[in-house]
Amino acid sequence: MATEPLLLESGTLKLELVGTFLGMRALAWDRDVLYASRGYELYSAEMSCQEIEWRLVARYRPQWWRNLTCRIALSFRLVRDGFHALAVLPNGNVAAAVPGAIATLPLGKTEFRISHRLDRGTRPLHIAGTPDGRAFWGEYFDNPSREEVHIYGSLDGGLTWHVAHTFGKRSIRHIHNIVYDLWEDCVWIFTGDYGSECRILRASLSRSLDFQVLDEVVAGNQQARAVAAVVTENGLYFASDTPLEQNYIYQLDRRGRVRRLSGIPSSSIYGCKNRNGIFFSTMIEPSQVNHTKNVTLFGSDNGATWRPLADWRKDRWSMKFFQYGNAFLPDGENSSDLLAVSTMAVDEADLQTSIWRTSIR
Repeated sequence: MATEPLLLESGTLKLELVGTFLGMRALAWDRDVLYASRGYELYSAEMSCQEIEWRLVARYRPQWWRNLTCRIALSFRLVRDGFHALAVLPNGNVAAAVPGAIATLPLGKTEFRISHRLDRGTRPLHIAGTPDGRAFWGEYFDNPSREEVHIYGSLDGGLTWHVAHTFGKRSIRHIHNIVYDLWEDCVWIFTGDYGSECRILRASLSRSLDFQVLDEVVAGNQQARAVAAVVTENGLYFASDTPLEQNYIYQLDRRGRVRRLSGIPSSSIYGCKNRNGIFFSTMIEPSQVNHTKNVTLFGSDNGATWRPLADWRKDRWSMKFFQYGNAFLPDGENSSDLLAVSTMAVDEADLQTSIWRTSIR
């Protein structure tokens, strides 16, 4: 049964629940269209309509046994089933991260095809698209021996992928995120996990896939260890993702200054924005610093004042096998006043997407 989360005192931002959808994960916005998956099926819905009506867009054919595991919540969580990242590209193609591969849906087709099989790791955390049709993702794998790490790019709408940049051996562990910046026509690259491996880099784009200039903007400590990032006209907002220190939300402004905005109770790996605000979620990653057993959604209508908006309690199942409690926030550009949040491994809202209408008091 779908349930409502615990809403917290939210200051100026107000949330009104529009609907909850069991078994669905919100993946990406394309202005007022939201894309979400159920197992290995991709759906979309126009959020400008009065009622939310999901339309089947396409399917992906996984290994045969995943058609069985994706039907049960615990086995879905155990083997990390389903779509994990998605980008709607300017030519209408859709690129997605699925277990062990990047899959692409050409415009007008109804079935994803594998465009790249992963050699290392099971999936990138995010896929970034640019207005001129390029797409990028970075390798995310355990990498204990600190082998070189690649960023892959595509010039043909995700149909083929080529190495766009390589981080040398012993320079980073893996890539957390790549985010396009409309205002500076660049991409921001986030790497981890320890010491000098933690970097926030600005990469200017050339006419090819190669990055013309790669500048290190923030680096060298656990507060530069970030995954969640949101780009606005005022700069880059990001949240730290460390089990070793207190976590915070930051702003990196257009002059290159970093400002600490708000403490958060645990690591954060998802952020998004809509017409009314900016949002980050925390996950339950226990450590000597992170003690909370709750997943929390934070929001701000002005980028300066941050407050918790909603809370979910971790469920009883093992975090080692059945994943940390988390609240996934979709990528892409959201032109609406709606907010989509997909929760996992929490009480009474496991594998559930909640959609709220936001307003400012």
